[in-house]
Amino acid sequence: MKPAVSQGGEIVVSSRVRLARNYHDLPFSNVDHPENAQLCIDRARQALEGISPDDRYALYKLREMNKMDQLSLMERHLISRDLLQHSEVGAALVRDDQRISVMVNEEDHLRIQAMLNGFALLDAAMLAFKAEDRLAAVCDFSFDNQLGYLTACPTNTGTGMRASLMLHLPMLTRRKQMGNVSQTVAKLGLTIRGIYGEGSEALGDLYQVSNQVTLGRTENEIIEAVMAVGQQLIDMESALRVRGDKDSLDLEDGVWRSYGALRFARQMESGEFMEHWSNLRLGAAMGILPVPLSIVDDLLTIAQDAHVKKFKHSDANLVSTDQARCVVIQTKLEPKEV
Repeated sequence: MKPAVSQGGEIVVSSRVRLARNYHDLPFSNVDHPENAQLCIDRARQALEGISPDDRYALYKLREMNKMDQLSLMERHLISRDLLQHSEVGAALVRDDQRISVMVNEEDHLRIQAMLNGFALLDAAMLAFKAEDRLAAVCDFSFDNQLGYLTACPTNTGTGMRASLMLHLPMLTRRKQMGNVSQTVAKLGLTIRGIYGEGSEALGDLYQVSNQVTLGRTENEIIEAVMAVGQQLIDMESALRVRGDKDSLDLEDGVWRSYGALRFARQMESGEFMEHWSNLRLGAAMGILPVPLSIVDDLLTIAQDAHVKKFKHSDANLVSTDQARCVVIQTKLEPKEV
């Protein structure tokens, strides 16, 4: 069987733009000034009050949530690991469609984030800037005419923007090319991180490509740089997938073995799941497996630990998290009757 050629949308899982902003009249970092934390939450909530039914935000105050629900937000990439470290003052405003989330009282007063499926960085930027405009209408942000937006960490000063693409690069990983790719990307002022950002592992052959430099570049220049590198990685990964027909039996065997394990295993820990998930997504993208990419990408969230533990608590017959994970996976992968 000859694998299909993979296009950008089959390699780029998601696009994200994040803006770091601080109110001009408050000290930076409410970790040291908890008395201002509620004011920041109130301002953000006021700014994002729904204009229409399609524009509603839910407020999550971390101190009022249990650990499992906090981690669920992180697994959906709606909040960062750093916000979890500030759970006493941290909060998030999440739009109902989950395309926009605003983290409040992380390192900065606000982290405005827009995230879309696939290769859609420009659209994500437009969403982030629209949310920023609404937030700035309530209170001005700290800004310097020479430096740009001022932030708690100097490395974010300037645009305050991080533009990133989440890419699935299993063939580049197998060919042990990611080390060279990381070095090349770094020379362009970009960086490659794991699935949950800085300090995280590239589980499931997932990599985040984002800008490192925020000062001295415009927002458009940052987006163009990330998109250009993203396209290069898409082309490199696609070429390796096309060449994969030379050893298609080994590739297909690995893909089908992972599919079988995911369909029929009785228990599976998270690390093993991510290994099989990568093969599953590769097989789906190349047309080897009869599984839509949308289902594979849903599994990336709902089969993570916090989501699985919540599911386990709803079913008394499940004795372990690893068993519950298999039930979640198999329910999602079960062929639908026509």
